[in-house]
Amino acid sequence: MTATKGDTRTRLLDTALGLFTVHGVEGTSLQMIADALGVTKAAVYYHFKTKDEITEAVAEPALRELSAILDHAATLKRHSAQVDYVIDGLVDLIVRNRMLVAVFCSDPGIARAVERSLHGEENVMTRLPAMLVPPDADEGAVVAAHVALAGVALAGGSPALMAMDDERLRRHLGDAVRRLLGRPRRRENLS
Repeated sequence: MTATKGDTRTRLLDTALGLFTVHGVEGTSLQMIADALGVTKAAVYYHFKTKDEITEAVAEPALRELSAILDHAATLKRHSAQVDYVIDGLVDLIVRNRMLVAVFCSDPGIARAVERSLHGEENVMTRLPAMLVPPDADEGAVVAAHVALAGVALAGGSPALMAMDDERLRRHLGDAVRRLLGRPRRRENLS
């Protein structure tokens, strides 16, 4: 029964994300999610008590992975190695989660859910740009890091790029972030 419960929860979250991309978080009701799944609203309530819980659960795996990327990068000795690890990890995360990124970039409902889910924790959204610039960076470098992060998220979730295959998008996004940060292009044979 646990596998079925897990499968239903996964299907529910996938369905919710699909509806969020079409109707937005605010425009998606629990009844709409239930209808799309072919279950009762009570079945949705069995897994989640509110839409906010669903929204947070949709975003949580990607946020957890982003936090792990930042944690691992912090263990690397050279700042340049940290930056490369963060760029590669972030770009990969964005490419694998295009729909979520699209919703995150366009819907304030998911942004609020992300903020709620980060309560009490060091915010990954603050740690991320800080990891891309050295501690003594000037304002221009800090702004460039924020522009690069916003740009990679917007481009990665852009409906105009959804047809591009993952590897090409991954390469182009990584190159674009590196250019914005004034970093050399990453060679494919580096590990």
